[in-house]
Amino acid sequence: MKKSIFCIVAVIFASAVISCGPSYNSVKRMQKMEEGVSSPTTKEELQEAIAKYDQRAMDLVSSEAQVGIWYKILGTRYLDQQMYGKAFDAFRKAIVYYPNNANLYYYIGICAGYLANSSLDYDAQGQVSDYAAKKMNYLKLSEEAYIQALEINPKYYRAMYGIGILYVFELGEPQKAVPYLERFLEVQTKDTNAMFVLARAYYTMYEFDKACALYDRIIEINPNPEKTAEAQANKKIVLDAQYSN
Repeated sequence: MKKSIFCIVAVIFASAVISCGPSYNSVKRMQKMEEGVSSPTTKEELQEAIAKYDQRAMDLVSSEAQVGIWYKILGTRYLDQQMYGKAFDAFRKAIVYYPNNANLYYYIGICAGYLANSSLDYDAQGQVSDYAAKKMNYLKLSEEAYIQALEINPKYYRAMYGIGILYVFELGEPQKAVPYLERFLEVQTKDTNAMFVLARAYYTMYEFDKACALYDRIIEINPNPEKTAEAQANKKIVLDAQYSN
């Protein structure tokens, strides 16, 4: 008996839910009533309906665009605080709204590079291959992000510098860094930071004359005593390597 009563109650409850749930047609009717353009027929009514729905669409687009901007701002705030994981997540969400924004891919490249260096065996399980693979995945993601930024904006000099550092100091592929850094220095002719990176690339590729020429250029610019002294010391290392071979 109790089982029968339970079944009857269940059927009644299900019927109530189904009957109370809004159907697709009822939702559409509510939308039309809200806009006051239920069934436009005349030219004037059609124009009015289009205008109202256009405004509604524009409001939606504006709100979506603002969300994307907020995610970007949030990401830069996290980046300023060196909270690279949080910044990475925020920029990923911003890209959903702005997939052709070169700045967002540049920021992803920066964050992924830092996250690669935090990919450690925190559980101390001794699985070196696991966290080494994770580190490499982040580094490759950083590379892809910089490349995407440059595809969107081929004159994005910060991305050229970023990918140059990545190739020279992280991926150990200086030959890939050279064209980006050379193009960077064609415009940013007095950027000694980029000169140091390019000189390091030349040195590791055994192009000692080119490396020395860059160190001479840094010494000539004389940005500050520390950098000038570093350039002089590095030039000596290059010359020693050159004449020892």
